[in-house]
Amino acid sequence: MLENLYKQIVMDHYKNPRNKGKLDGEGSIQFPYKNPTCGDVMVLYMTIDDNRKIKDVKFEGEGCSISMASCSMMTDLVKGKTVEEAEHLIELFTAMIKKGDLPEDEDELGDALSLSGIHKLRARHNCSLLGWNGLERAIKQHVH
Repeated sequence: MLENLYKQIVMDHYKNPRNKGKLDGEGSIQFPYKNPTCGDVMVLYMTIDDNRKIKDVKFEGEGCSISMASCSMMTDLVKGKTVEEAEHLIELFTAMIKKGDLPEDEDELGDALSLSGIHKLRARHNCSLLGWNGLERAIKQHVH
């Protein structure tokens, strides 16, 4: 039953992606990222204010339902968060996918928790991590 709910959440984010589109203008970061193992691609757009808060974040991309749903979930989660809070969420999500570690407070990952079963599907790890890896690299390159 829970697995069905998780599938519905993933498909909802895939069919109705949150924060899909472009951001431009002064101070806007544009960061392209490609999954080398399957060819899924996305461009992450972010605006970070002087307090290191992610004011806005959007993405464009093409890929499987898992990668695009995960990008949607990630942008939903990090919008309005500080860079440090976003980095914490990246760590939690990556540990869930790669090691099967669920966060102590499952609410922290919101809808992204619905991707926890991907841990068992090693071939899909990079799909679910596409947006998260892009976000991590964008932060390292443009913020730190």
